[in-house]
Amino acid sequence: MARPVSFCTCTDTKCQYNPVNHDQGCTPCIAKNLREGEIPTCFFNKIDHPKPTGGWHYEDFAALVQAAKEKAGS
Repeated sequence: MARPVSFCTCTDTKCQYNPVNHDQGCTPCIAKNLREGEIPTCFFNKIDHPKPTGGWHYEDFAALVQAAKEKAGS
């Protein structure tokens, strides 16, 4: 199946919500993330800094943004 969302940076192609596994674009991924209080992987991938935590929740994304900001300021 062709990748229906060309900007998707998620490499977890085994995930049922990844756009390579259906023709519904980002909708299933976003719906799952909203249900679970998470941020989509593509947001994490946009920040060029190692993830300081193991999760995908709002707090994990905030920690990533803060860590990248602190590194940029040093």
